Amino acid sequence: MNKKLITISGPTASGKTNLSLDLALKLNCSIISCDSRQFYKEMSIGTAVPSQNDLSRVNHYCIQHKSIFDNYTVNDFRIEALKIIKHEFQTNNFIIMVGGSGMYMDAVVNGMDNFPEISSEVRNLINSKYKLFGIKYLQDQLYELDPEYMLKVDINNQRRLIRALEVSLSSNKPYSSFLGNKKVAHDFKIINTAIKSDRNCLYDRINKRVDEMINNDLLNEVQNLFKYKDLRSLNSVGYKELFLFLEKKISFDNAINEIKKNSRRFAKRQMTWLRGKEGINWIDNNIEIEDFLKIIN
Repeated sequence: MNKKLITISGPTASGKTNLSLDLALKLNCSIISCDSRQFYKEMSIGTAVPSQNDLSRVNHYCIQHKSIFDNYTVNDFRIEALKIIKHEFQTNNFIIMVGGSGMYMDAVVNGMDNFPEISSEVRNLINSKYKLFGIKYLQDQLYELDPEYMLKVDINNQRRLIRALEVSLSSNKPYSSFLGNKKVAHDFKIINTAIKSDRNCLYDRINKRVDEMINNDLLNEVQNLFKYKDLRSLNSVGYKELFLFLEKKISFDNAINEIKKNSRRFAKRQMTWLRGKEGINWIDNNIEIEDFLKIIN
């Protein structure tokens, strides 16, 4: 197959954006963002959206093309990304998909898994328990039913915890047993790559990135979104911590430290997810483009 989709994965702050830009310029191709936080036009600073200069150098898709008020699912992204890939392959042999949202990338590469129907009784039970006992109930229940998935999921994302519990209780099987079962055939070749990261170096990069976001006035961006803080799209690292500060529940310094801590935890979960994948070409974030080309050719 002459047509190739190149995926670049890796934890947050590992250097995916710069690497994808360098490769896209070399191949003269477009980039699809696979960062579920960068989809939303109201969120820029806290999601590390590429600069306007970078966006002008390379054609990008799926960056700030949706609103926080839109219902945009993993399957919506899969359908849109496949349409983009088909369109780009009419005039180019390459396209790059880059980002740290593993489920979204998996949906494009491997297709969507088939899940059981969820009964209204199960759904209502879980939601009522969540309202009564909070997110700890979801965490405890899912840890009991599916400890494997708890190693991968954002344990503070109640939407994903509820979904996993719904499937587990409806099927009497762990949610993770339904993942990765459906493989689809594509009429193009897929080359999966991921950036290796030394933990101490990565954590240092994360801390510096958070400081840069604060210096770039992340607080003002969050203040403008405060009245919408209950939207699922805003239940995101960098935003939820500053919402707590604006609610006077924690200090500003504590909010910054929490952003750094939660970003490091998120990076750890991303690496756990990637290590469980097969067929990944592991690369350094400072790999020479000529060496990268040897992998994809």
